Amino acid sequence: MSGASAPELLFLAVIGLVGGIGITAVGPGGVLPTIGLFALTGLSPAQVAGTAIVTHIATGALGTLAYTRSGQLRERDTRRTALILAGTALLGAPLGVVSGTLVSRHAFAVVLGGVVAAAAGLVWYRARRPHAALLVHPPTALVVALGLAVSAVSGIVGIGGPMLTVPLLTAVGLPVLRSLACAQAQSVVIATVGTLGYLVHGTIDWPLAALVGLPELAGVLVGWKIAHALPTRALRNTLITTLCVLAVYLVLRG
Repeated sequence: MSGASAPELLFLAVIGLVGGIGITAVGPGGVLPTIGLFALTGLSPAQVAGTAIVTHIATGALGTLAYTRSGQLRERDTRRTALILAGTALLGAPLGVVSGTLVSRHAFAVVLGGVVAAAAGLVWYRARRPHAALLVHPPTALVVALGLAVSAVSGIVGIGGPMLTVPLLTAVGLPVLRSLACAQAQSVVIATVGTLGYLVHGTIDWPLAALVGLPELAGVLVGWKIAHALPTRALRNTLITTLCVLAVYLVLRG
């Protein structure tokens, strides 16, 4: 598996588990497998993105089922937002894949670091405005623009929708659980389209995708339980700190 040692492979599996928890508990989390693959393996940027994005097909599908079961995706307005986001991914994700096959390792690290920093900032921003007015459905034009941007960036670096979509939706006023639900549905489309694109370019390491993706699936269920059962303040603060540190690391490493 790309020359990684046994401890590094074990660490990648743990990163997958923690990333899965983050996906359904607070949104940002799906970036952790991408960072792990970038830092611990000798994969090229396109291989990192392709290997990471394939794991989000299953995590997005499982997250969608979980949030359908808990009722969020049965709500008409939430489902409408989710469908718009998923539809825009059909255009945005292919553009991201094309760009992802062309970027250098340095550019990949800088873009990934920027994504991580943006997510940390958005999570922090929403935490500072806990009593802001909540929306039932954000303006359609805003959702389209958000969906195109997120899916394109996701295609470049191999992340799922929740990484950026959840902080963005909550920042504009959508409740957290609805934002999480919408992002899971969007992630399925981003990951499926992205996987097909990177498959054409032959840049998916399937053994590594399985090593990261299976623990990630288990983490998705744990994260969904956390989102419904526990206060997320401590987890959110830990996530903000971790994302800031990782953003600096990626930019310096790149």
